[in-house]
Amino acid sequence: MAKSIVLTKRLSRQLIRWLLQEDRRGKERPHRKQEIHRQHPWWQVMCLTGVDYFSTLGYQPGIAALAAGALSPVATLVLVLLTLFGALPIYRRIAAESPHGEGSIAMLERLLPWWQGKLLVLCLLGFVATDFIITITLSAADATAHIIENPLTPNWLHNQTIAITLILVALLGAVFLKGFREAIGIAVVLVAVYLVLNFIVVSVGLYQILTHPEAIANWQTALFASHSNPLILIGIALLIFPKLALGLSGFETGVTVMGLVKGSSSDTHEDSKGRLRNTRKLLTTAAVIMSFFLLTTSFITTLLIPAAQFASGGKANGRALAYLAHQHLGNGFGTIYDLSTISILWFAGASAMAGLLNIVPRYLPRYGMAPNWARVTRPLVLVYTAIAFVVTIIFRANVEAQGGAYATGVLVLITSAAFAVTLSAHRHREKRARLLFAIITLLFIYTTVVNIIERPEGIRIAGFFIGAIIFTSLVSRVWRSTELRTERIEVDELASQFLAEESQGAIRLIANRLNKGDVLEYFMKEKEVREDNHIPSNDPILFLEIKVSDASEFADVIKVKGVQVGDYHILRAESAAVPNAIAALLLYIRDQTGKIPHAYFGWVEGNPIQYLLRFILFGEGDIAVVTREVLRRAEKNPHRRPGVHVGG
Repeated sequence: MAKSIVLTKRLSRQLIRWLLQEDRRGKERPHRKQEIHRQHPWWQVMCLTGVDYFSTLGYQPGIAALAAGALSPVATLVLVLLTLFGALPIYRRIAAESPHGEGSIAMLERLLPWWQGKLLVLCLLGFVATDFIITITLSAADATAHIIENPLTPNWLHNQTIAITLILVALLGAVFLKGFREAIGIAVVLVAVYLVLNFIVVSVGLYQILTHPEAIANWQTALFASHSNPLILIGIALLIFPKLALGLSGFETGVTVMGLVKGSSSDTHEDSKGRLRNTRKLLTTAAVIMSFFLLTTSFITTLLIPAAQFASGGKANGRALAYLAHQHLGNGFGTIYDLSTISILWFAGASAMAGLLNIVPRYLPRYGMAPNWARVTRPLVLVYTAIAFVVTIIFRANVEAQGGAYATGVLVLITSAAFAVTLSAHRHREKRARLLFAIITLLFIYTTVVNIIERPEGIRIAGFFIGAIIFTSLVSRVWRSTELRTERIEVDELASQFLAEESQGAIRLIANRLNKGDVLEYFMKEKEVREDNHIPSNDPILFLEIKVSDASEFADVIKVKGVQVGDYHILRAESAAVPNAIAALLLYIRDQTGKIPHAYFGWVEGNPIQYLLRFILFGEGDIAVVTREVLRRAEKNPHRRPGVHVGG
């Protein structure tokens, strides 16, 4: 019995060690400013983003036909115009303002500082999670549809949609548990083959329409059956096209991977015009290619596939182009098309998982809103895979049912990007650009609102993710509030001189809240502290003043400046949290001088809950108590711990 308990504990420790092991060779850290990525030609990086963007052709035509019926090509035309003249200009501007791949969320973070910016980012992260999780589950579900509907698939698999989808999601998670690294070479092959096969299907479809004119006549009859006025049809298409919003995915990813784009030889970290130029080529080329395929595939699927086949249980449901490939090019070509579609949908899920794994390290740890293990890949993979399992079961692996949630995530991200660009143009006083981007923002707001009204399940899932992220983030922020929260300490020459002089004897620092900063203020503060703490009058002292910069930040670089007022020596610095900065500085002084410093505080009066909230939200509060707790957690040996004295 004892041996089995010991063995179980040993296996548990090994499992935990394996889960928390970081594969540093395989994991990219886009949030680290100093990391250098291997760069590639823009068209190769376009294929990397296209794995997700172009793979939507696997299900977009079918969803469009279900949503718009005979109006599908007209509604798709509206979507294409919004893509080329709305989303594309917005993300070309974002690329210019985030040359290292920060994207629109980081842009909003810079434009909206303090807690309002952080809360907005947390909400947007909820929509990002919705977008990427649904990408994984929807892509896996559509890959399952292509597997089941292939004529060579055994009949006993036809009723195993959920099971097959869960297996695909689990296999995707297993890949990342082993240590997956995106390969641009694989993406190039997958995208090239997939686009060529789609071009063949489109060409054959257009040929069938040209050789069978009755297809156009039947479409026109269905189109004008309810409304004969073309203007009314266009108006209806404007109302319907938000349901087709899946075709807008991919732009945010295109900007995020900007750091992988090879620029010109004259590019520098501060000035990367070559990379910007090539990224704009990437965005424009991807948008043009996708627009071509959106229009042509919508046209041929609407005209050549009976409407009943698009419905749930129909052979074209979730796989309209594959249906045409089998029908007009034979089961051999159709099977090749299915394999290509399954592969690119599989890799789309991998890209989404990689995006999710980069989101938490990019934002939440920097906010103090994620535990330390959230920096490691494997635990996050298990969490995301479990969430994907739940979403798959809830939606019963139905492609069309998940379209609304996916579209909600995509549209909110694009709308936030449009708002960020509009706000940027306003701050730069660009009147014409501000007006144009404001109009585009209103269009995307309209599209988002209509999509949410028509498909409310998307906002429900996004709301769940937002609530979960905010709740866990706040809990983590409170839990981690007594960490040192300091990246490093930089001390100027005068401050170093003050510390060198103080190190000749006992090092005593008086914490002071800066008011007028005159000699009288320091005289009165010194008199009060010496009397309360019985400090000999001949012992030298230093004043320490910490000003709160942005309390919503978690960790920062503390720059200490030496200031002399009369005969008084003062160390001044700025930080997100006063007690954490004082604790970090005390430990720094101990390590630099080899002596244990002592800090002196006064008692505070009032409700302790109020001071706790002030500390969490504004970085102040009961400074002496929190400083002592931060020091206790940072230095386990009480004999090496700086002293904290409270008098009064």
